[in-house]
Amino acid sequence: MTKGIFSADRPAVCLAPMAGFSDRTFRLLCRERGADLVFSEMISAKGLLYMSEKTRALYFTRDEDAPFCVQLFGSEPETLANAVAIVERDLGEKLLSIDLNMGCPAPKIAGNGDGSALMLDPKLAGRIVAATVKAAHVPVSVKFRKGWDDEHLNAEAFARVCEDNGAAFVTIHGRTRAQMYSGKADRACMAAVKQAVSIPVIANGDVHDAASALETLRETGCDGIMLGRGALGNPFVFAEIRAALDGRVYTPPTWEERRETALRHARMALAEKGDHAIVELRKHLAFYLRGFPEAAKLRIRVNSCKTLEELEQIWG
Repeated sequence: MTKGIFSADRPAVCLAPMAGFSDRTFRLLCRERGADLVFSEMISAKGLLYMSEKTRALYFTRDEDAPFCVQLFGSEPETLANAVAIVERDLGEKLLSIDLNMGCPAPKIAGNGDGSALMLDPKLAGRIVAATVKAAHVPVSVKFRKGWDDEHLNAEAFARVCEDNGAAFVTIHGRTRAQMYSGKADRACMAAVKQAVSIPVIANGDVHDAASALETLRETGCDGIMLGRGALGNPFVFAEIRAALDGRVYTPPTWEERRETALRHARMALAEKGDHAIVELRKHLAFYLRGFPEAAKLRIRVNSCKTLEELEQIWG
């Protein structure tokens, strides 16, 4: 069921599902630079059942962005199964796989019994995986964490529940829900999950360049690595990691290349979503400025711009 997703020749390098960031434009930019797997933003299964156009727009795509993985969240097995049918109908062959979010730490998600809260109820999580696998015609994966907190560390057992109920692969983020995104991702936990199951495992957490990618793969033995925050404003990181895996010399982008990519990102997003997307774009563009002289001043100007013309002047 994972044919076309994992290669025996090299580890998979993946773009994480990130709410507010992993839209079609950003997925495409990362794919162009070497991302093997790209995931949609986290999508509400209930929202799909209500036939919310705003929700369905989160997996809007075109041929050049396909196939890709769609991530769903929810805590009702039947709702997830029905949502899968909608996604498959809408995307057809553009859908590569379904990913179940069982790791989101956000209070509004976990507080509602979704996301990482499911790690506290492995039996329910297993029923969700089983129902989704039964409904889907594509592979189903699960993304989860080290555990809820230090008193509830159950990543290995949770991974086995996912495998036993039909998951084709899993992604382990090496932090607890209590940690959110603080502290260090636990590579030993990722390695333990890899040893606990026979299906492919993707390691997620603190991968932000070639060195950290190679270290994570070496220390965990995982079948792939996933980048989230490390890719923001830096789709070039996929080319950097791919070069390291292939043993090639990597030349970092010049400031001009970074500028042109940021502006292309803006033009593509605005053409797709309309002028109102400029507000949403500001957070993306701020990340492109990391490490640039006078970045703080430029960030202030970017955060107040209202049109593409203004943006081009600021980055001129």
